[in-house]
Amino acid sequence: MAPTSATGQAFTELTPVSFLRRAAAVFADRPAVVDGEFRCTYAELWERAQRLAGLLARHGVQPGDRVCVFAPNTHLTLEAHYGVPLAGAVLVALNTRLSAGEIGYIIEHSGARLVLADTELLPLLGNAIAELSDRPGVITSDDYDQLVAESPRHRVEVTDERGLLAINYTSGTTGRPKGVMYHHRGAYLNALAMAFHTTMDTATRYLWTLPMFHTNGWCFPWAVTAAGGVHHCLRKVDPVEIWRALISDGVTHLCAAPTVLSMLADHPDATPLAHPVRVFAGGAPPRPTLLARVTELGLDVTHFYGLTETFGNALLCVGQPEWEDLAPGDRAGRVARQGIANVVGEPARVVDRAGNDVPADGSSLGEILLRGNNVMLGYFRDEQATADATAGEWFRTGDLAVRHPDGYVEIKDRAKDVIISGGENITSVEVENALTAHPEVADAAVVAGPHDVWGEVPIAFVTHRPGGSVGERELIEFVRSRLARFKAPQRVFFGRLPTTSTGKLQKNLLRERARGLVSEEKVTTP
Repeated sequence: MAPTSATGQAFTELTPVSFLRRAAAVFADRPAVVDGEFRCTYAELWERAQRLAGLLARHGVQPGDRVCVFAPNTHLTLEAHYGVPLAGAVLVALNTRLSAGEIGYIIEHSGARLVLADTELLPLLGNAIAELSDRPGVITSDDYDQLVAESPRHRVEVTDERGLLAINYTSGTTGRPKGVMYHHRGAYLNALAMAFHTTMDTATRYLWTLPMFHTNGWCFPWAVTAAGGVHHCLRKVDPVEIWRALISDGVTHLCAAPTVLSMLADHPDATPLAHPVRVFAGGAPPRPTLLARVTELGLDVTHFYGLTETFGNALLCVGQPEWEDLAPGDRAGRVARQGIANVVGEPARVVDRAGNDVPADGSSLGEILLRGNNVMLGYFRDEQATADATAGEWFRTGDLAVRHPDGYVEIKDRAKDVIISGGENITSVEVENALTAHPEVADAAVVAGPHDVWGEVPIAFVTHRPGGSVGERELIEFVRSRLARFKAPQRVFFGRLPTTSTGKLQKNLLRERARGLVSEEKVTTP
C-alpha cells in the first residue's frame, strides 16, 4: 500500500494549542493553574480557552487579526496563549515595562484589533493609545472572567502549520522594536524541546519568574501544559515570594535571567533547599562564579541560549556525567557555555568573516549562525530587516563565539561589543568574567572607551555585592593577575547597571557614558 501523502486525511497541522486539547483529555482533573486565589484544572483551562476564542469572535476578531495581551504573568496571559490562536488570530504579547510611546508604536505597527489588559496597567495603556488614529478595543481583567464564562465555545482549525501564530517585538537597545513572526510549527517543536530538556512531567510545578511577554515565555506556556505540570503564576519578580514558593509550594522548575539568580543568591532568605530545583538561565551568559553560588543553594542551573528570532532557546549546555567529578570552579566554567543545539534544532555554525567554519579549538572567534524549524518567519512588515538578518539559508545572530573541541559553543561577545585596542581584540565577556570572580563584585559590564594612542581601551562598570567595598585600583590589579595586562580595564566606575525592560544590559548607554567620562578624565596608557 502506498504511504498516505502529506495532504491526505491522516495528516494534521502542528500547533501548540493541541497540547491543551490533549491535556484536557489525559489530565482532565489535574491542577493546571495556580494564580493567587484562582485555580483551575486542565479540563477547565481548555474550556476557558475555547470560550476566550468565542469572546474574541464576539468582538469582531477574525482569523489573521492581531490581538494584544497587556498583563503580567496571570491566568489571563496564559489563557491568551491558547484562546487567541483558537480564534485564528495572532497573539502579540506586550512588554509591560515599556514606555507609553513604545507600547503605542507596537499596537499601531501590529495593527492590533483588540487588547486584553490588566486593570493595573490601564493608565499606561490609555496614554499609549491616546494619540493613535485607529484605537483598538480593550477588555480589562476586571471584566475578563465573567465575559469568558458568558461566551460560547469557539475554535478555528489551523490549516497551515507555518501560518502566523504570534508576533514578538524585540526590546533592542537601539532603534524601533522589530516584530518577530512565529509560526505554529516552530512553537510546537520548541515547546516539546523545552519539555524534553527540562525533564518535565505531571509532578512539575513551574514558577513563572520569566515574563510570558518575553518570546512567549520561551515557549513554556505550551511546554508545561504538554507535560501536564502546574503553572504557578507570579505577577512580579519578588525574591521573598520566589523563596517562599521554592521552600513551601514545592516548585520544581523556573527560568531566570542571571540578574534574577543574583537577586536570589544575595537575598537574606537564601538557604539550601531540601529538594532540587531545576533552573534554566538565559538572556546573558551567566558568570561561572554566580553558577557556583546558586548550585550551593540547591538550584541546578542549565544555561540556555537563544534570541527572540529563535522562539527563545535554540542552544543549551547539556551536562555530561564526567563534569560531576570536576572541581566546582571548573564545572561552573563548563556549565556557563552556550552549548549545543536543542533536540529539534539544526547544529549551529560558527563562521569567520569569509563565511568559513572556524576550527573547534576553543579560541578561533566567529559569528553564530542558526537555522531550522525554530527560526522565525521574518520581521513583520520589514522586508529589509529580514534580508539583513540572513546569510544565505542561515540566520545571523550577531553573537561572537568559539567552538570547543567537544563541539560546545561559548559566546565571547556581541560583534559590536568587541574592543579593539592597539590592533588586539578584547572580548568584553572575558574581562567581565574576571571582574565577577572577585568575591565583592555582583555584576560587571565592560565597554570600549576612546584612547588617543590605542584607539580603544576597556572601561568597566561594576556593581558591588551587599557589603562589598573593593575599589578601582584593587579590581584592576585583580584582573591583571588573571588576564593579559592590556585586557584589564583602564577605569572602573561603580553603580547599578542599566538594563532594558527584559533584563538585557544596555551597553549602548554605557558606551555613551564611557565616552563622556573619558573625555573629562584622560585614560592612562595600558
